[in-house]
Amino acid sequence: MANRVVITGIGVVSPVGNNVADMWDSIKAGRHGIGVVTRFDIEGSKAKMAAEVKDYDFGDKRAAKRLDRSNQMAMTAAREAYHDAGLVCGKEDDPADYNVDPNRFGVYGSTGIGGVTTFEGEVTKCVTKGNLNRGSAMLVPMMMPNAVAGNISMDLNAKGPSFCVSSACATGTHAIGEAFRNIKFGYSDVIMAGSTESVLSPVAYSGFANMTAMSSSEDPDRASIPFDKDRNGFVLGEGAGFVVLEELEHAKNRGAKIYGEVVGYGASSDAYHITMPEPEGEGAARCMSLALEEAGIEPDKISYINAHGTSTPYNDKFETAAVKKVFGDDTKVPMSSTKSMTGHLLGGAGGLEAVICAKAIEEGFIPPTVGLQNPDPELDLDYVPNVGRDADLEYVMSNSLGFGGHNGSLIIRKYED
Repeated sequence: MANRVVITGIGVVSPVGNNVADMWDSIKAGRHGIGVVTRFDIEGSKAKMAAEVKDYDFGDKRAAKRLDRSNQMAMTAAREAYHDAGLVCGKEDDPADYNVDPNRFGVYGSTGIGGVTTFEGEVTKCVTKGNLNRGSAMLVPMMMPNAVAGNISMDLNAKGPSFCVSSACATGTHAIGEAFRNIKFGYSDVIMAGSTESVLSPVAYSGFANMTAMSSSEDPDRASIPFDKDRNGFVLGEGAGFVVLEELEHAKNRGAKIYGEVVGYGASSDAYHITMPEPEGEGAARCMSLALEEAGIEPDKISYINAHGTSTPYNDKFETAAVKKVFGDDTKVPMSSTKSMTGHLLGGAGGLEAVICAKAIEEGFIPPTVGLQNPDPELDLDYVPNVGRDADLEYVMSNSLGFGGHNGSLIIRKYED
């Protein structure tokens, strides 16, 4: 018999708040975190905007020197989720230091790209300055994508399965979905699952801008505007989001708070193009259908969809088509894009958006799509424009669609014993 899997802790670092409380206040108020790039000189760039994490301090200056910024934010978010869940997994032998077996406590900590900001800095030192002896001995440990899971597992004494799932913008959703399956089928009791990304560095930013994927708007309020007819690209963001997934009886036995229950997960591939979604939305639709099938529910049971909603002309059009394939052309399901506020965290998006969905269920609130001023006549779903709304949310779906044709969908249900 399959185990039930619940969310017992959540943590974030985001462009709209560096902890869950501040982030959620911004989301409910419809405040975005977008502005002109301050991290480096953008003179001559085709894009000007980013959703930077502001006023962030990892706190441990010595440790920070050995961690890429993406890893620092992942550690901060995971620690918040760990403490929020009330987990105790000490490194001593005293049984009082544990409420979870370290050997059955895993980490699925993921990133789409890895420590690219560290890599760029070391290239500058070694190549631009022509000295191959200047490279940091910490370059590889700071750059490798799996460092996210490795560092968190060491920090929390989690000795169970430790993985990095890297599937571009679907990374976080896939990490949480695969962790859900691990617990569902009895391999672990608790898994810290989520994702992080920080690629706000000159070369990475230039690459995205030159592929014309990013918004060219110079108005922060009109840059990340999913489903608006004036949308012309995404806004690059950064941050991290993690959830504690836990087997239900394990959570109940230690009196844990439960935010919601993960009941469905779907993963599929477009097998079409390295950057463009499949135009009919077939892969994304199949992914949503797989999640619904595992949850054992019909589409009309979904109360809200947190869309991938990147604000690119193709994504918003094709995701809308995919939703219609599954939910029907006349569906009334509310679907919003919180990337209108957070920007697009790439690999970090799915982790952050899973936390947003957990809070939406807990508080009965549907986040808005801000900046949606000029509706696209080709896009006619309920995108919850500009102002969020109170609603009794029973089932929430979160979609992530990544470069490479990777699709992921999660379904979280309001918890009932």
